Amino acid sequence: MKDARPIQPLDRNDPAPLYMQVRRHILNLIENGRQPLNSKLSSERELVELLGVSRITVRQALKDLEHDGYIASHPGKGFYVTGGKTKPFELDLLKSFTSTAITTNRKPGSRLIEGWVGKADREITRPLFLPDGADVVYLRRLRFLDDVPVTVQEDWLSPATAPGLLDLDWSSGNRSLYGELRERYSVIPVRGETIVSARLLTSEEVKLLQVEPPAAALVIDQIAYDTDNRPVNLSVSVTLHPQVLSQA
Repeated sequence: MKDARPIQPLDRNDPAPLYMQVRRHILNLIENGRQPLNSKLSSERELVELLGVSRITVRQALKDLEHDGYIASHPGKGFYVTGGKTKPFELDLLKSFTSTAITTNRKPGSRLIEGWVGKADREITRPLFLPDGADVVYLRRLRFLDDVPVTVQEDWLSPATAPGLLDLDWSSGNRSLYGELRERYSVIPVRGETIVSARLLTSEEVKLLQVEPPAAALVIDQIAYDTDNRPVNLSVSVTLHPQVLSQA
């Protein structure tokens, strides 16, 4: 990377996760010709020092860029620019709603419907490897794409996984659950057990998603696990379109 100065400095107040800001920084260098085709990127260590983020943040950004075809890894040599490809906004069950929206040049948004910490039924605690009647953290949010409501999402987590999670402002704008887990708690989902089904929206969901009844929706039930095979979160997402991402 010949010119290592960032086009846009990382903004800690930006609702986008830090790894997405790193991704944007590198992508800007590629698209503006400052990082030409077949050129070698700076090393992980150099990017960490340049951008003031953790190594795990840089690795996630590079992993995303490699997945989208913008860069390729050459073992023992580093990452090289390969050109990139255009991807639709598609279902990627372990990638957050926010990051997928940003990747596909869509504007993510979120509004808190309900959030609390309290005792949960066995159908919730058991998948999270918690005792019957244990406390869980619960989030229910309305997710937006380009200011249009598209998904009603519920998440349950162990309080030990993300202490103080509800102290964050979930009330407006956009905040990524997976982004917070990654950046604030160093928790990274790497695999999931997923069931996808379809049903009609309830009357409440029709009102939240601003559609005319009857309206069908895709329902994604998922348990995500981290690198140590521990449950990260249990989620249920009700979305209007099969190409809308379920995880945030």
